[in-house]
Amino acid sequence: MDDTGANRSGIPLEPIPGVLVCPDAAEVARHAARRFVDWAWQAIAVDGRFNVALSGGSTPREMYRLLATSEFRMQVDWPRVHIFWGDERAVPPDHAESNYGAARRELLVRVPIPQANVHRMEADDPSIGRAAHNYEAILRSFLELDDRGFPRFHLLLLGMGIDGHTASLFPGSPLLRETSRWVSTPMGPKPGIRRMTLTLPVLDAARRILFLVTGRDKAARLRQVLLEKSDPPLPAQMVKPRNGERLWLVDEAAASLLNVEAAQTPPSTEGERKPVRGKGSKEPQ
Repeated sequence: MDDTGANRSGIPLEPIPGVLVCPDAAEVARHAARRFVDWAWQAIAVDGRFNVALSGGSTPREMYRLLATSEFRMQVDWPRVHIFWGDERAVPPDHAESNYGAARRELLVRVPIPQANVHRMEADDPSIGRAAHNYEAILRSFLELDDRGFPRFHLLLLGMGIDGHTASLFPGSPLLRETSRWVSTPMGPKPGIRRMTLTLPVLDAARRILFLVTGRDKAARLRQVLLEKSDPPLPAQMVKPRNGERLWLVDEAAASLLNVEAAQTPPSTEGERKPVRGKGSKEPQ
């Protein structure tokens, strides 16, 4: 850290357990890509595949770009990776606001992943309710279930909006009380725009959840989510893996109200090991 209190080493600080702070958004993306690679090898070594749900928004796109570069692309056994989504807007896949479209442009067409391994949320289906039912069937056919009967991803990427929403779970939504459905189709904040989203019980079943949050405009909300109690709780506060790990990867701008300069906790070494290519590595249970 320099005399301004900023971290210039590139090594994330951990001011709060489970919250890693990188110098800037570029380092957030790089650190996320490294963890993606490591976690992919761990999952494949144990289960023979890596099931990951991607998020939308601008924050993860740089991570997708990095994963498609020569530095990272060949470190992942892409034929054993299965890609899903946490939420999607009811727009065509080539639309500028499509989460699938963004991931396809930045990552999927640039890596050797079989098309059969890419499981798009077809939220643009005129019958979005039927599409949600079909997506649940896809999850059921590819993912193991936890002890409560919900599908369990190896990794689920999430972001956080300035209102504290995550996936397409918005503050005050009745969907936050959902206890049985896996996939739902709420209205988004824009009138008339439907979305498709995984529900909280599915998010909480994941083995690992990685939140990516960048930008000073998120600072006050991030502090509220991590350090304060809200009544009712914000959606991002409600995501708590039942038998897994939750990690926040944020930049200094977003963490500016977390008292990062006083941090003494060294960063977690989980996920920082060299890629595991053999047996013996265990996923969180």
